[in-house]
Amino acid sequence: MTTQFALELNDSAIHTLQELVQINIDSAKGFEESADALTNPLLRELCLELASTRWENAQELRAFVQWNEEVAPTDGSYLAAMHRVWMKVRQYFSSNDEFAILSEAEYGEDCIKRAYEDAIEETVGTAVYSTLTRQYLNICDGHDRIKMLRDASK
Repeated sequence: MTTQFALELNDSAIHTLQELVQINIDSAKGFEESADALTNPLLRELCLELASTRWENAQELRAFVQWNEEVAPTDGSYLAAMHRVWMKVRQYFSSNDEFAILSEAEYGEDCIKRAYEDAIEETVGTAVYSTLTRQYLNICDGHDRIKMLRDASK
């Protein structure tokens, strides 16, 4: 990377990237926990694949933050941790029902999609824009796959 990247990102864009790092970490952890709760090997594999992608997204965005000489988050958010606890409670009461797990995963996917849509709108014309749009398309694909599986498990 050149110093051009450090000059292109303003404080607001850096803050947005920091939030996206956290959201990707939260998503990765959520998918890992979902994989642990699922018995269907195809669903487990999908969750682990999506978790891996989210860890990669977080690492890539962390680099942009660090290139701008700012601190990149290394952990998720408190609210997402609470949501994962709620998912576990719900799983216990629903006997690890695949539909319930996939419904919660799709809810998380809706949240990450909205965060990326806002970030893309904010970062138009910056060095990070193409990275965000590429990651967003992957997130949309993951969302659609989760939704399709959720609908099929009704």
